[in-house]
Amino acid sequence: MSNFLKYETSPYLLQHADNPVNWYAWNDKTLAKALAENKMMLISVGYAACHWCHVMAHESFEDEAVAAIMNEHFICVKVDREERPDVDQVYMDAAYLINGNGGWPLNALAMPDGKPFFAGTYYPSENWVRLLEYFADIYKNERSKLDEQAENLSKGIREMEKIPLNEEPVLFDENDLHELCNNLLKRVDWEDGGTMGNMKFPMPSVWEFLLQYHYFSGNKEVLKAVEVTLDNMSLGGIYDQVGGGFSRYATDTQWHVPHFEKMLYDNAQLVSLYSHAFQVTHNPLYKRIVYETLEFVSRELAHSEGGFYSSLDADSEGAEGKFYVWSLKEIQDILGEEAELYNSYFGITSKGNWEEQKNIPDINYGDKDLLEKYRLADDELQIRLKKMNDVLLSEREKRVRPGTDDKILTSWNCLMVTGFIDAYKAFGEQAFFDKAKRTLDFLLDKFCNEDNSVFRNYKNGNAGIPAFLDDYAFLISALLDFYQVSFEEKYLYKAKEIMDYVREHFFDKSSGMFFYTDDRFSNLIARKTETTDNVIPSSNSEMAKNLFILGMYFENNKYSMEAQQTLKNIKADAVKSPGYYSNWAQAMILQIYTPFEIAIVGEKWKERLIEFEKEFIPQAIFLGGENGTLPLLEDKLIPGKTMIYVCRNKTCAL
Repeated sequence: MSNFLKYETSPYLLQHADNPVNWYAWNDKTLAKALAENKMMLISVGYAACHWCHVMAHESFEDEAVAAIMNEHFICVKVDREERPDVDQVYMDAAYLINGNGGWPLNALAMPDGKPFFAGTYYPSENWVRLLEYFADIYKNERSKLDEQAENLSKGIREMEKIPLNEEPVLFDENDLHELCNNLLKRVDWEDGGTMGNMKFPMPSVWEFLLQYHYFSGNKEVLKAVEVTLDNMSLGGIYDQVGGGFSRYATDTQWHVPHFEKMLYDNAQLVSLYSHAFQVTHNPLYKRIVYETLEFVSRELAHSEGGFYSSLDADSEGAEGKFYVWSLKEIQDILGEEAELYNSYFGITSKGNWEEQKNIPDINYGDKDLLEKYRLADDELQIRLKKMNDVLLSEREKRVRPGTDDKILTSWNCLMVTGFIDAYKAFGEQAFFDKAKRTLDFLLDKFCNEDNSVFRNYKNGNAGIPAFLDDYAFLISALLDFYQVSFEEKYLYKAKEIMDYVREHFFDKSSGMFFYTDDRFSNLIARKTETTDNVIPSSNSEMAKNLFILGMYFENNKYSMEAQQTLKNIKADAVKSPGYYSNWAQAMILQIYTPFEIAIVGEKWKERLIEFEKEFIPQAIFLGGENGTLPLLEDKLIPGKTMIYVCRNKTCAL
């Protein structure tokens, strides 16, 4: 038994290729089929590492009786939200408008033209069947009701996150940042770190903003908020204490019980965050976390050609977290005499610190007086723990591994490039530079076209889906970041060329913002604009930063004004709700504290640049080398000397 998903490359879609549901992928042919047969569409959205997606698949989509009802009344469409975030965004908006919340799995019902009339998340099999039969009856006997609901819902979707053009004069000053920061600090959990709530997400952009705010303000309370968060995350169960790397979120308030899937985008951003935090604090814990996380990414997510896979599943052998947890006896059998020290340090007990006598290694749950108890220096303790973790990691590799979502996504890989660059700057490790370059060159080779358009995904040697705004935004960012550590101008000029493509095909003149989809590949009921920052910064906030920085490099006032306009549009929302606008807040910093242009030219430019890179300097752009052609470098090279020039606001120091 198989369906049309067997022709796809997405691991998530392939997971459903043997369902009795007659699934189709989202494409023009499927949309035309729904119209031609005048059948409702059932659009089910998820991703490979989603636990509850698997549960619903097992309960409903693998059941022949349920599948028969779905096939009879609907054109059933499976969507990988990581490949098609544009589709996900439209139907997720429908779920929010109907229910006030959303999540995955996302299941939407739509008219043959794709306009939704209902959307929700997970449903037990019995409820799911009842819901499908209810709407099948209405579609047959009272279709006009669904037509009306679909029209109203589609109108609401088009209006959501629609940003008006702000033509009023707007100033950005330090008071805005102070208010924004104070509003953010009200949400901080000062005991366990993170923001207050029943679950904890890392939210790297929030803490990155606070690090930058601390740099300019010197506010020690702000730095404390960052440190308590980074400390508790890195010591808790959300961090894989055995193999390195972070899970997507914690299901409790103390970072103890993770939702065990590991995402590339989280780990990429957290490498950058911990690298920056090390530059500020020189805390050796942060260095260890960066190195271990990059070891995990390189060991378990690396593609042979240079890119990185998307994620690791939460489940293995049908159980969430089974790959990562331990019983006391397992550790005693593996480590022998060393087990007592290990168990004390990581909170391992016979009862278990999770469920069914299983333990999640968690330093916060361990004994706090080990150094005195075992008469060890901290360095000696860390060496012994490292050896024990290496042994456990080797044993863990013999278990059945969680599934790997082995598609390669442009935006997430660009975040990883930036992660390697930030780690290289903080620690001077040449291997980090080399991996950043290899990945970036891989992306430029496999994902980019001659007209500077870009693909989003890559699998089995093929790139297929046209890129979205986040792919372009983070690619431009990665190119800008790599230029600043290499001074290879081809990367900087490529960033400008791609920016000009985006301005031609994504820009919305009516709002001054950027649409999420390319005007050449938009076939949805609404062309959306992504503005709020979440676990990944929004594409528009990243574009605002890119426009500003490219405007400085190329002395392009149009770029600078466009960056300013996007910020004007969202300023009021950002100050009021900073948790959803933390990357915008970083863009605002660029407007308030104009960055320095630091040009380093001459044969020893690399040595001089490395000295700067050790420091956390969020208010500078770097340029230079020996053969630079940028107008900003004109007449700066002096034969036989290495010179450093510092300019700001179109004024240069001697």
